[in-house]
Amino acid sequence: MACSKIIGARAYRRGSSDGLSPLDDEGHGSHTASTVAGRAVGNVSFDGLAAGVARGAVPGARLAVYKVCWSGGGCGGADILAAFDDAVADGVDVISFSIGGPMPRQYFLDVAAIGSFHAMRRGVVTSTAAGNSGLSGGRVCNVAPWMLSVAASS
Repeated sequence: MACSKIIGARAYRRGSSDGLSPLDDEGHGSHTASTVAGRAVGNVSFDGLAAGVARGAVPGARLAVYKVCWSGGGCGGADILAAFDDAVADGVDVISFSIGGPMPRQYFLDVAAIGSFHAMRRGVVTSTAAGNSGLSGGRVCNVAPWMLSVAASS
């Protein structure tokens, strides 16, 4: 069965998108996509607890994927900004930006804050990862007031 959820995909690396594959080779993009738009799966549990149906937040959502992070190569600022611009130009309704660092940055130096500001000015909301510090850091990294920062807890 073909996947009709993904309606577009692009990849960016070092300012180029020529010949790059947007396929997820680490699982992070697939994991976050299923959190957003995963179909309902019945009869699931966690070691027998919380048995029921698991699904993404909006199972009927369609996804456009913009890959900007690479193994060993990080996530380039110019690539992130190009992906924000392309997502807005492609007409997306929501940008799910699942990239976070250990510390917040000043807005005018933070590519996530800059890209999401331009998206917000065009009516596109950006949902961001609150951070990747976990319990050891206790910090939120994506703090611009025009972004919706989302975190998990334990």
